[in-house]
Amino acid sequence: MKWIVSDPDHLGGKPRIAGTRISVSFLLECLACGMSIAEIVRAYPTLTEDAVRGALEELARSRQFVGS
Repeated sequence: MKWIVSDPDHLGGKPRIAGTRISVSFLLECLACGMSIAEIVRAYPTLTEDAVRGALEELARSRQFVGS
């Protein structure tokens, strides 16, 4: 499944978690501030742990971010 999507009709085209209006950058900010995945999911019920983990895995494998 593709967890990160982007289209001009949502968040001005910024990458977001599929099925939500939560941007990837916001998700990363939450993690950088020390929130656990469980805390993020509790705070933002449109997210699931699978979606967060899937998006992070997708980011880790993305050529855009790893420079391969």
